[in-house]
Amino acid sequence: MPIVTPIWPLEPSQERKWPGAQRTASRFLQQSRQRSVRVILPTAIDAPRRTLDSGLAGRLSYYEDRSGIGPPLVLVHSINAAPSAFEMRPLFERFRSKRPVFALDLPGFGYSERTNRRYTPELFADAIADFLVQTVKAPAHLVAFSLSAEFAARVALSHGELVASLVLISPTGFSSRSLPSATLSDRLHKGLSLPLLSQGLFDLLTSRPSIRYFLGQAFVGRVPPELVEYAYATSHQPGARYAPLYFLSGQLFTAQAIDRLYANLQVPVLVIYDRDPNVSFDLLPGFVAGRDNWHAVRIAPTLGLPHWEKTVETAEAMAQFWADRQAS
Repeated sequence: MPIVTPIWPLEPSQERKWPGAQRTASRFLQQSRQRSVRVILPTAIDAPRRTLDSGLAGRLSYYEDRSGIGPPLVLVHSINAAPSAFEMRPLFERFRSKRPVFALDLPGFGYSERTNRRYTPELFADAIADFLVQTVKAPAHLVAFSLSAEFAARVALSHGELVASLVLISPTGFSSRSLPSATLSDRLHKGLSLPLLSQGLFDLLTSRPSIRYFLGQAFVGRVPPELVEYAYATSHQPGARYAPLYFLSGQLFTAQAIDRLYANLQVPVLVIYDRDPNVSFDLLPGFVAGRDNWHAVRIAPTLGLPHWEKTVETAEAMAQFWADRQAS
């Protein structure tokens, strides 16, 4: 559910259609930068919030409810311009008291450390793995949303003993569309990080109208106002732009994710999806067919956020998946 999709360069023919756009954008971004404000960030979930030191990943924040019994459930939000553990709140509320539940703020987001450093898929995977080792301390059902599905797959490959199963909600990596080269992504990031552009662009992308627009594309029905407000609050904290700029430049995606990540997974995997304005699943049906450890459930009508619009159906699909695997 990207709030703002990755920025790919325009074709030359598209650039010629916008004479003077660079000057206009420059003036607008400078004005936006002047309006940059910090707002109070409330807790994302009504549950104890704790922190841990994750070595390379730095300080990590997470929410927990250990009152339930059974295999723990770890919820990992997506990557976009304004994500946080708040994205996973419906599932946290649904499963709390039924099993131990954890919701993590990934590095660069929510209450976790937001320093100006290089953000990579490896960094996010290391953060999840460290969290499982230091905090959860038992094989967990790992639930990852959108791009974080690729990070979760990395964890399952490198630390299989820590992952009982994967649930991937609207995962990236199943599109036939090619990703930009590493060189191009690096150039995009350098351009987006220019001092006169960086904060102004980010403020523009994370304004309330922008957030409402992009969330509106991801909901069949009405966008929950609390989701808009929390996205706005979490994106107006010190250092909020650093991690999203790596996402916007395309540097957090894994090229050939099917071959490099998903095809090598040995743990049970459930994919929950339908339609998504920003993510294609055209390669998913053919990939799942013939793989006994993979199962896909389509929950319709949804546009990338089934756990928000169809919370009951999503939770039931997850519970049935775990029950079937336990029975077998």
